[in-house]
Amino acid sequence: MKKSYAKSLKEYDQEYNLDAKKILTAMKRYKDSPKKPTSVALDEKTIQELKAIAETQGIPYQVLIRVFILDGLERLKKAA
Repeated sequence: MKKSYAKSLKEYDQEYNLDAKKILTAMKRYKDSPKKPTSVALDEKTIQELKAIAETQGIPYQVLIRVFILDGLERLKKAA
């Protein structure tokens, strides 16, 4: 199987705008649910990019990561 990296896809070259409604829904949906801390190793450049995007969206970068993960899961479920 050929390896493919998400950042190599051309749609990632476009500006990414988050839907405020999705962010609020994700935050409310998981606000009171128990969360299990996890660890993901990311390079410094990726972390800085996430922080910059989160700042433009006006949300903490950890919330941005959660939104990306939930959005990705939703897309995978629809594709299956």
